[in-house]
Amino acid sequence: MSGDYLIEAKGLFGGYGGADILRGVDIAIRRDQIGVIVGPNGAGKSTTLKALFGLLTVREGTVQLNGTDITNAPPEKLVPLGMAYVPQELNVFGTLTVEENLEMGAYVRRDDFRDSLDHIYTIFPPLADKKDQAAGELSGGQRQMVAMGRALMSEPSLILLDEPTAGLSPLYMDQIFDRVVAIRKNGVGVLMVEQNAKQALAFADVGFVLAQGDNRFTDTGAALIADPDVAKSFLGG
Repeated sequence: MSGDYLIEAKGLFGGYGGADILRGVDIAIRRDQIGVIVGPNGAGKSTTLKALFGLLTVREGTVQLNGTDITNAPPEKLVPLGMAYVPQELNVFGTLTVEENLEMGAYVRRDDFRDSLDHIYTIFPPLADKKDQAAGELSGGQRQMVAMGRALMSEPSLILLDEPTAGLSPLYMDQIFDRVVAIRKNGVGVLMVEQNAKQALAFADVGFVLAQGDNRFTDTGAALIADPDVAKSFLGG
């Protein structure tokens, strides 16, 4: 891999308790792209995001963000550099209002972020009417919107999303996917792990199929959907 990449990870090895879950993973997307990581349970998908965001020690390999080496940099150093991360679970402050959650996302900023709040409400219209409601009272899909909106408040160049549609109804799944596309249109690169593989690959610029901690296939989303080997082994048909 080479070129003008927003995020580029090469040959990542790492895991927990001395056992490698990642065994040479390569990930790279450009500044205007949506990247989707798919694969079976235990393939290393979420572990890859944690390695990129400094939540897992990379034993071997390198990670670059906007051309800067960030390998094993801690999360508190990565947010000011332009990376945001939305975990799958426990990703909102339930007792805080929607707007208070969003304001928490701007903790690294020292400027007036009111315009950013208004912008988040244009990306996630359902949140505008609920800005004074406790986030813990929202539906699962709305809480996910809050988590994504809070991450965007730090003005990242890249947002990492771990299973953003997990446990959501088909209606909310479609809404979240629409918001992912909207985020990219607003100039933020997206790298996401997704269990609804075929639906996510349909709008992905690049897809990464992981299996047993390594890249099994890497191509455009459309090409992966059309590949009979990928469809048979990883897409259920």
